[in-house]
Amino acid sequence: MATTDGTTIIGESILISGSLTGDEDLTVRGRVEGTLTLTRTLVVEPTGMVKAEVQVKNCIIAGIVVGNVTATESVEITKEGRMVGDIAAPRVIIVDGASFRGRIDMGEVDVGTERRVQGATARSALPARPSLRPSAPARAPQRSEAKKAEAPATQPVRPSAQPVRPSTPPAPVAMGSVKRKVIVKTKK
Repeated sequence: MATTDGTTIIGESILISGSLTGDEDLTVRGRVEGTLTLTRTLVVEPTGMVKAEVQVKNCIIAGIVVGNVTATESVEITKEGRMVGDIAAPRVIIVDGASFRGRIDMGEVDVGTERRVQGATARSALPARPSLRPSAPARAPQRSEAKKAEAPATQPVRPSAQPVRPSTPPAPVAMGSVKRKVIVKTKK
């Protein structure tokens, strides 16, 4: 049914299955299954259900949409709206209370901007990097313990990859003709 304002309405008792293409606004109160391609706006009302791959200019979802939606301008999911699928649009509005499961792609990133963002991320991550390595916290106490044990400078102290078991005492370490005892402290 077409109205005087150029909007086509699919009634509550109507089921359309297949490919639907148009150059005017479409309001869905019934069901549409298949593919839906419009050059204007798609409105899915609370009684409407669309199970289709959708390509439109604008999409307003107050009913149920299952499938991917690609819009050249915007996609809005209202408080009553439910959607399962991916959205690709430069503007996406998901109102509080709406239900959405899928991915959102809001356009391409400018290559120059992407490089600046990656560079800034890399620079900001540098100071935190040593603390992210699991061996970094263990290395500092072992060096200080090595200084207390007065290990020769030619023998580097290597951090252990295995966790230290507090129930077994450390074994003495033989270094040449001198035996030294290595003391390992664990955090409690």
